[in-house]
Amino acid sequence: MAITEQDVDRIARLARIELSADQTSRAQSDLNGILALIAQLQTVDTTGVEPMAHPLSAHQDISLRLRPDVAGQASSLQERKALMANSPARHESLFLVPTVIE
Repeated sequence: MAITEQDVDRIARLARIELSADQTSRAQSDLNGILALIAQLQTVDTTGVEPMAHPLSAHQDISLRLRPDVAGQASSLQERKALMANSPARHESLFLVPTVIE
């Protein structure tokens, strides 16, 4: 599957970024290169290979340092307003995002 210029334009629009013609062609080339690498990786036979939780776990014991899952203090109305001020689209206390699945 190859990425077309129209695909790059749509991705840029969804990401709300503006790309010049040079940037569009470079992004198209980069994305097609990434897809080629993925296709190459998919040809590798991984039968019998156990999945790893961390890439270094094959060589050493890795313990993931996760923060405790505890509820924090609710933000104040002033903090919430400051955070919501960065949103390009909002309704009450919700962030509005463009529809990406049609």
